[in-house]
Amino acid sequence: MSEYRHLSVALLGSGSVGSQVARLLLEEQQELASRVGAKLELIGIAVRDTAAKRDVELPQELYTTDAAELIKKADIVVELMGGIEPAKSLILEALEQGADVITANKALIAAHGPELHAAARRVGAQLSYEAAVAGAIPILRPLQESLAGDNVKRVMGIVNGSTNYILDRMDRFGDTPEAAMQVASDLGYLEADPTLDVEGYDAASKAGILARIAFHTDLPEGAVYREGITAITADDVATAKAANQVIKLLAVVEQATGADGAAGVSARVTPVLISREHPLAAVHGGKNAIFVEAEAAGELMFYGAGAGGVETASAVLGDLVSAARRHVAGGPGLTTPSYADLRVLPISEAETAYQIILNAVDQPGVLAAIARVFADNQVSVAAIHQSLPEELSGLAKLVITTAEAREEALQTTVAELRALDVVSEIVSILRVLHA
Repeated sequence: MSEYRHLSVALLGSGSVGSQVARLLLEEQQELASRVGAKLELIGIAVRDTAAKRDVELPQELYTTDAAELIKKADIVVELMGGIEPAKSLILEALEQGADVITANKALIAAHGPELHAAARRVGAQLSYEAAVAGAIPILRPLQESLAGDNVKRVMGIVNGSTNYILDRMDRFGDTPEAAMQVASDLGYLEADPTLDVEGYDAASKAGILARIAFHTDLPEGAVYREGITAITADDVATAKAANQVIKLLAVVEQATGADGAAGVSARVTPVLISREHPLAAVHGGKNAIFVEAEAAGELMFYGAGAGGVETASAVLGDLVSAARRHVAGGPGLTTPSYADLRVLPISEAETAYQIILNAVDQPGVLAAIARVFADNQVSVAAIHQSLPEELSGLAKLVITTAEAREEALQTTVAELRALDVVSEIVSILRVLHA
């Protein structure tokens, strides 16, 4: 190897991921140098408190509280602080100085990705964030590079391990939602405030990033439709199991046609019923998996650890090696194009299918009245199951699965069903992934 130079690496943040990145940079320095063609020198770690106790023992002289000064000396900056500020300002400062930036900050990239990419393009720097989506799973680079010559139709997957763990406990072990959340919390899958996970905000940030990479379109903040898992009940899970289905919180981004006939992008995060025959149904515990459908390549699935310090550090180091090789080879940094600028469709224009569970009066003519509501809204019924539970005296429980239709038509159908005198209660509404 001709080691004719070295590259200075500044690390911002030393949490569970940052400390593992620092450890691997130090322990694997010679191996990384062989892969890059230049030595990667960790010149410092910016933290709030240099004396704080940490899980990984690292040289104390590396720590500093002066992130801005550290950035000035760096060829590559790795931001693992999290949050919007001061991370955004520090990344912009690094890019303006021509440093490449590696980050795992999904919330920041989802909210301010276009601004950060524009700053990188102005100086020919590289902005990479493989670790921001699905932890250790390589998905952004395959979408951006390996499938660059293909036409990606849909990307969907389980991108939040915490919610997958909770739903999996309910499915496999019969836990109540409260019990499953408690186990998840005890094992560290959930923060003290679990809102970002269980209400789907974390998954929505990742869905926005996936849509940008797959469809070359910037999604405004808040453009991803979002529903969490807090409304999922033990009865929902039991009904799904009886139908050989499982409930997963899915991020779905896909090419779609709007009501006006123009091409667009649909992006949503919702609980979805999936057949147990589908590969995503077999994703257990806190694992993540992403399913890609492309015109030429067909169906592809990426599976692995969606979180964890050392696992996510693997993705960070992959980006770091890529950026370092670019420095050695020369030329401008790789950028993520957003040339398509497709319209982001509201949820009302999405094509999906529903499972509607309702309680109706058990008398002649009820099914005909319900069927008319579906027909009037041009929503086809794919399947219907009726039972007469003992606890519902005089009522019948109907489980109705629709064919795919516009979300607006499905929502109107539900509203009209709810208004029928013969319908006692709409018990549950879940979207369905048809094979």
